[in-house]
Amino acid sequence: MAKNIHLLKVASPEIAKKAKAGQFVVLRAVEEGERIPLTLYDWDPRDGTISLVFQEVGKTTKLLAGMRVGDRILNLIGPLGLPSHIERFGRVVCIGGGVGVPAVYPIARAMKLVGNEVIGIMGARTAELLILEEEMRSVSDRLIVTTDDGSKGMKGFVTNALRDLLGSGIRVDRVVAVGPAVMMKFVAETTRPYGIKTIVSLNSIMLDATGMCGACRISVGGRTKFTCVDGPEFDGHEVDFDLLLDRLNQYVEEEKRIAAMDC
Repeated sequence: MAKNIHLLKVASPEIAKKAKAGQFVVLRAVEEGERIPLTLYDWDPRDGTISLVFQEVGKTTKLLAGMRVGDRILNLIGPLGLPSHIERFGRVVCIGGGVGVPAVYPIARAMKLVGNEVIGIMGARTAELLILEEEMRSVSDRLIVTTDDGSKGMKGFVTNALRDLLGSGIRVDRVVAVGPAVMMKFVAETTRPYGIKTIVSLNSIMLDATGMCGACRISVGGRTKFTCVDGPEFDGHEVDFDLLLDRLNQYVEEEKRIAAMDC
């Protein structure tokens, strides 16, 4: 798809039959491996497959990137999490940053199917890292593309495009954002003065994904929530993003060290 970004199609008939926009799976590639969550990009109940898009950043994602047709994933559970709240809101802005685009795509598609006007905003650092542009265009009434370096579309961040859009006076009834935590934080801050309901899909550290271990706990509106069972979607104006970012950075050095080892 792009450098270090891969699409994996997995045979999983039971998950494909039940999957809905906004949900995710948790998998373990090998016996001694970690369990990681991946948001569902697409699914097909007819052929019993689900599609996952991931960035190759750690040991597990390196293992997944090396898989070939016929290889097996040791464990796969899902669909997990609460589905996205889909209804006819009016005009919905769906924002995807980097590998958040595959996660926001099925949400945008579902919003479009129930009659919303969908404005898509997608961004990446450079044109070479943009993924699923045509897919997003197919479910958007209007698509705005941004790149940090200006190599394609608007130069700047997705928040710059959102700020310009809202500043134009256009009515927006709902915003949905998926991407890096810092991106979602600034999307929420951009919409806050306008009082626009803003939904974010959080990427907190996750282990058991059943609400038992507490690793994915976050603070929303001053209350503790678990991303795996209470989310992954929350009101962005109530999320304590600083706490989330601190927790996400806890194991960065350990992850780098393990990723450098041979798989």
